[in-house]
Amino acid sequence: MKLIIQIPCYNEERTLPITFSQLPKYIKGIDEIEYLIINDGSKDKTVEVAKKLGIHHIVDMMNNRGLAKGFMAGIHACLSLGADIIVNTDGDNQYSGYDIEKLVQPILEKRAEIVIGDRETDNIEHFSPLKKRLQKLGSSVVRKASNTNVSDTTSGFRAYSRDAAMKLNVLSEYTYTLETIIDAGHKKLAIENVAISTNEKLRDSRLFKSMWGYIKKSAITITRTYTMMKPLKVFLSIGIIFLLIGLAIGGRFIYHWLTSDGSGHIQSLILSSITISVGVQSIFFAFVADAISANRKVNDELLYRLKKLEYNYLQEKNSDVHTNKKDVV
Repeated sequence: MKLIIQIPCYNEERTLPITFSQLPKYIKGIDEIEYLIINDGSKDKTVEVAKKLGIHHIVDMMNNRGLAKGFMAGIHACLSLGADIIVNTDGDNQYSGYDIEKLVQPILEKRAEIVIGDRETDNIEHFSPLKKRLQKLGSSVVRKASNTNVSDTTSGFRAYSRDAAMKLNVLSEYTYTLETIIDAGHKKLAIENVAISTNEKLRDSRLFKSMWGYIKKSAITITRTYTMMKPLKVFLSIGIIFLLIGLAIGGRFIYHWLTSDGSGHIQSLILSSITISVGVQSIFFAFVADAISANRKVNDELLYRLKKLEYNYLQEKNSDVHTNKKDVV
């Protein structure tokens, strides 16, 4: 059983050694533990520091591509290297590395495919009361959109089984945290929460410049992802709402036309026609979108099977190379 701990990094030369010092060197039930950093276009000495620390693998990206791209680049590298379990943590030492053993336990016991660390945000001192309330509200929305029981949906402290990691597909260029939960929930993957502790804040978040900017981008991510998963429900609901409004406005026109001399209220007739047209088109589009969604599910399954073949081949190849090296020695 091989565990790879991946750490997305962007200018983390100061915090990386602190983060690394807390990472486990041994976990019962794990045969190998390796460490990997994703250097997301750092301008400082992050890579040099990582090499001095003895981090096994470095995924080096020339430009800063963002958290979502970096996360998926790390997942790809970990799977290629034969990881059976992948843990994602942050390079700013936000999460306690001592909790990784708790994080992987549900996967080792075959109770879960994805485990998400619950920071219990009410207890984080540097979170403002407003931020705590928004975290609760956001997590509640994501739970409903994903049909899961994830407590802390924005937590990046996560563990994935090999099979679950191969099913990940992230389209967002902003962050992976919300999209992967909604996607995993609709794929019926087994998800579990584990209470974790957090460390003292070392620096401000680089993910967003303002709280409201983060809320806006998160809302867009949630809406887009849910619509991709459930297009029939979304567009059919919109269509029916417009259709009912149009019929109500049309009924108002007919009432006034019958009870008066038949003149006036032509605006209601025009608005009713437009609204009913929008409703009918939305309903029609709902079935087209549902067909596209069905095709996407087929493509996801094919992509999963291709990934399985590719990563298993790479794992066997790496194993053969390692064995040959031992023979030479």
